[in-house]
Amino acid sequence: MTGRHFRALTRSILLFAATGWLVPSAGAHPIPFSYLDLHLEAPALRARLTMHALDLAHDLDVPPAALASTTFLQARGPEILALAAGRLRIAADGTRLTPELLGIEPVPANQSVALTLRLPHGRTPGSAAVEGLLFPYDPQHQTFVNVYDGERLAHQEILDAGHPGFEYFSGGGPGGLAAFRKFLVSGVHHIFIGWDHILFVIGLLLAGGTLGRLLRIVTAFTLAHSVTLALAALDLVHPPARLVEPAIALSIVYVGLDNLMAGREGRDVRVWIALAFGLIHGFGFAGVLRETGLPAAHLAGSLVAFNLGVEIGQACIVLLVAPAILQLARRSARASARLAWTGSILVAAAGGYWFVERVFFAQ
Repeated sequence: MTGRHFRALTRSILLFAATGWLVPSAGAHPIPFSYLDLHLEAPALRARLTMHALDLAHDLDVPPAALASTTFLQARGPEILALAAGRLRIAADGTRLTPELLGIEPVPANQSVALTLRLPHGRTPGSAAVEGLLFPYDPQHQTFVNVYDGERLAHQEILDAGHPGFEYFSGGGPGGLAAFRKFLVSGVHHIFIGWDHILFVIGLLLAGGTLGRLLRIVTAFTLAHSVTLALAALDLVHPPARLVEPAIALSIVYVGLDNLMAGREGRDVRVWIALAFGLIHGFGFAGVLRETGLPAAHLAGSLVAFNLGVEIGQACIVLLVAPAILQLARRSARASARLAWTGSILVAAAGGYWFVERVFFAQ
C-alpha cells in the first residue's frame, strides 16, 4: 500500500474517532468504510466482506437495528449478496467471478454485517482484480481490501470514488504469465490508439528507400524508445508529461519538414532522426505504464512484455505501409515523390496541431 493510501487510512481513522466522540451515537456514522479480505486459493477464491450496517440499511431501506438480527439477515441474504456482487466486482485471470454466499452474520461490535463468500475459479489465479463502489450514495465511503496469496497478506488497497479498482498479480509463475499477457496486450493497444506515434513512424517511411534502409530506420526508433521506456518505467528518469507530449508533437513536425527538405537536398538522415526522437517517444510510452502500474513482483517481465507489445503494433504498421511505399516507387517515381511530398505536409500539419493543443489547451 502506498504512502498516499496510508495517509488516507490515517485520516479515516481520525475522522472515525472524532465523529465517535463529538456526535451522538443515534445520528453518527462512526465507520464510513467497508472491508474485503480476499484469499487467492484453488479451486475457489475465499472472501469475507464486512459492510457497515448504516450504509447497508440505507440501500436496503430498512432500520439499521434490523441488521442486528441473524434471522433477518439470513432471510435477506440473497438480496444483500446481489447488492454487493453487483457493485463490487471481483475477477480472476480476467474472468468475472460469481460469488456464492456461505454465511451472513451481524458484527455488533462494529455495527456491521459480514458475508462469507466462495468464488469458484478452478485454479489458483495468476491475477485478481477488484473494482467498484459498494455505496455510491456516500462519496466519502471507502473499501479497504486485503489480498492474501495463500495465507500471506500480499497486497492492500483502498477503493474510493477517486480510485475505484485495482489488479493484483500473484508472486508465482501464474502471476508472471498473467502480467506478461496483460502488458503485452497493453503495448499493442497503446500503439494502435497512439496516432502521434503512428504518424511519426509513417513520416519516417514516406520518403521511401530500400527495404534495408527502412529496416534500419525502424530499428533505430525501436532501440531508442526501448532505452528511455525502461529508464522511465523504472523511475530512474521521469521528465514531466507537460514537456514530453509537446516534444513528441514537435518530433512529428520535424520529420515531416525534414522529408520536404531532404527531397530537395538529396540527403537522408532518417536513421538519426529516428534514434534521437525515439528517445522522447519512449518517455511517452512510459507515461502509460506509470498510469497502469507495473507489478513489483514481475517488474522486468512486465516491462519486456509492454515493450514487445509496442514493437508488435509498430511492426504491423510498418508491414502495412512500407510494402505499399516500395511498390509505388517501383511503378512510378513521380507518384512516389508526390506521395512523399503530400504526406509529409499532412504529417507536419498534424504535429503542429498537436503541439498547439498540448501547449495551450492541455488540462
